[in-house]
Amino acid sequence: MTPDQLAQACADAMWREDQASQHLGMTIERVAPGEATLAMTIGPQMVNGHKTCHGGYIFTLADSAFAFACNAYNQRCVAQHTSITFIRPARQGDRLTATGREVSRTGKSGIYDISVTNQDGALIAEFRGHSRAIPGTILDDA
Repeated sequence: MTPDQLAQACADAMWREDQASQHLGMTIERVAPGEATLAMTIGPQMVNGHKTCHGGYIFTLADSAFAFACNAYNQRCVAQHTSITFIRPARQGDRLTATGREVSRTGKSGIYDISVTNQDGALIAEFRGHSRAIPGTILDDA
């Protein structure tokens, strides 16, 4: 299996069990070793009292992209630390895209940056995730 095929197989296996991302209407746009792009449309139930997207939904989209990026090597990884900076609001109807890329992966630790943009390419948020490898693999037979 090539690295790209392995990343896709890991994403497929994780997606089957990822009820949270599916429930929110996320879609996987792209996966590759250390990279993932997920998208989600902001629905009316995601809007807060300011009539903007609740930050928790933006965070969740970025966190899901982080998860698919850091688990692309068939080594189970979890978040050890994350942070997000909100740049501008998202609104109901916006199509948000979270694009994640690996910055560093050494031993059991990784660092991933995820940019969240809207349908016009405007930057909504920047997320940084620190991953930690845990025992186990995503695929049983790879």
